[in-house]
Amino acid sequence: MLTIEDRLKSYQSLFRLDGKTAVILGAASGIGKASAEVLAALGATVICADKHKDGVHATAAEIAAHACAEAYVADAGDGESVNALAATIAARHERLDIAVTTPAIHVRKLMLDYTDEEYDRVADLNLRGTFLFLRAFGRIMTRLKGGSLIASSSIRATTLEPGLAIYGATKAGIIQMVRGLASEVGSFGVRVNAIVPSIVDTALVAPLRARPEIWNTLASHTVFNRWAQPNEVAAAVAFLASDAASYITGTALLVDGGWTAIDGAPTGLTKTHGDAR
Repeated sequence: MLTIEDRLKSYQSLFRLDGKTAVILGAASGIGKASAEVLAALGATVICADKHKDGVHATAAEIAAHACAEAYVADAGDGESVNALAATIAARHERLDIAVTTPAIHVRKLMLDYTDEEYDRVADLNLRGTFLFLRAFGRIMTRLKGGSLIASSSIRATTLEPGLAIYGATKAGIIQMVRGLASEVGSFGVRVNAIVPSIVDTALVAPLRARPEIWNTLASHTVFNRWAQPNEVAAAVAFLASDAASYITGTALLVDGGWTAIDGAPTGLTKTHGDAR
């Protein structure tokens, strides 16, 4: 029987990733880069992948100065590229314990104005790209009898505004795909989950900083009245990747600052406290 000291130590180890190998597709920037950094900080060997050669090599080089990291060029929207990445990792590493995919795009346009090309571009990367990734790395993990697959959805899977219908549909599809795959690979010891962020301050949204009326309005939809930093979403990725989440699969983990918990900006009564009787 374990002593209390042993149990306390075992709780600490649940969050560590020592000896594990992780691939992060989308590691050149944003949430993907932050995820690679936090997984490496917790002890994992990180395989950074992205279609942007300079960016992904820069991420891996920064991490490699302090932890184990590799860089590969791979296009999340190209099946041959994703399969080649999976084959390379399977050939060079005995195990693959964690696989994370983050790339996505959106075309903000009213649905009736969407062109076929725009629809294909959004759906091919967001939904089909996630499928390609989950299939390729799910096959490796089922063969190895274990692992954690993590996809990236969005609050736009459930809450929308005009111009985001197609993007939201792809993000809703990702959640259902995660649930379905989780039901199929659980018997192999493989877990499948999604992170669901709201507004995250990355290079992709930098132009909005020049429009404070939009930036601040979006921030006001959260209970914290601010945008998330990429590392705050990456921390959720690290949790889902770790043994601390060993009984969590088929879930969509909200990292939204309370966006979906409230209806409208959290103002007015936030500083009023007292007996409500």
